[in-house]
Amino acid sequence: MVLARPEVGGAPNKSHRLWAVPLASIGFVALATVLVATLLTASRFTSIKRPYAIVPASAEQVESHVSFDGPTRYRANGKILFVTIREPQLSLLSWFMFRHDNDINGLTHDDVYGSSTPTQLQVAGQREMNTAQQLAEYTALSKLGFPVNIKPGAIIIDYIICIKNNAANTACAQFAPSGDVLKAGDELVSIDGKAIHIVDDLAAALKAHKPGDKVAVEYKRAGEDDVHKDTIELTSSPDDPTRTLVGFAPFDTRQVSDLPFNVKIALNDVGGPSAGLAFTLTLIDELTPGDLTGGKHIAVTGTIDIDGKVGAIGGLPQKASAVMQTGTKYFIVPASQSADSLAKARAVVGDKVQIIPVKTLDEALAAMTKLGGNGANLDQVGKGYKPTS
Repeated sequence: MVLARPEVGGAPNKSHRLWAVPLASIGFVALATVLVATLLTASRFTSIKRPYAIVPASAEQVESHVSFDGPTRYRANGKILFVTIREPQLSLLSWFMFRHDNDINGLTHDDVYGSSTPTQLQVAGQREMNTAQQLAEYTALSKLGFPVNIKPGAIIIDYIICIKNNAANTACAQFAPSGDVLKAGDELVSIDGKAIHIVDDLAAALKAHKPGDKVAVEYKRAGEDDVHKDTIELTSSPDDPTRTLVGFAPFDTRQVSDLPFNVKIALNDVGGPSAGLAFTLTLIDELTPGDLTGGKHIAVTGTIDIDGKVGAIGGLPQKASAVMQTGTKYFIVPASQSADSLAKARAVVGDKVQIIPVKTLDEALAAMTKLGGNGANLDQVGKGYKPTS
């Protein structure tokens, strides 16, 4: 028996042609669905309560962003990294794919913007970054004995205070009445006709008033040059009913003055105060002989104040993820983070990154010393320093 030669080419079987049309249609619909889900933002759907997210961004070295003139600059083998996150608006597809991902934390519109516009948030973020740089310069230079001072800055509203919690003490039932006019990011210009330049000016302006009084106020809104005029109602302190307040917590806008040499930390398009500790440690490393990191790459996050205290930051699990993705094995973080935040960060990185909580600059230096650095033997290189003319 001779087997027939299989046909090559020719028209497909009629039944196959009939199946091709619905299969092609299904493929087209599937492709179109993916494309639409990619283009549509999750915020279009009212059933999606968290259409924004905190996601990992980067972990990069501080050294290349720092410059100064005057003292000797000591280059180190290791690197200190600062860590950033992003808060993008999710597409419908990315929301669906990553809604249960530990690296991503969903946010509502109010979580991201509150009552501010994107421009106002950008201005506030840049202001916080500038303050972080100023405090880092003061703290680092003071630690090394350089002569340096710090002066108060303008009065910028961080947030309106809560004067009454709800029955369960889980949320604010009543904010200070000044919040009907003033918003986060506003700069106070005058109260009751008296110019306000620094926080200390507030006491003098409020001295003749009592809680419940209504006073004239002038202020600038973030991102605007115009001075607005209105009337606000004063309130009492939640801790002292006899103490009269406008009813807000101010940003820390203090600035370094009388620097013995010029320092510049240039970070374009990065906002917020969370790199303060990283800036401080990098300046100390660059101004002293030896290697603060012991030749290692160490990621660092946390705010810094002039007393050397390290403050909590947002998005720690996402920052931990960014650190892990760079292959960095050590991550110094604020000890003041919540237990939940620290637990989630450790869950994200597992045993790939050692997370090291610290309360102060000195604890951060001690932690780096354990990793092989020279933080326990810093010279007071700034004592007796005189700028060259």
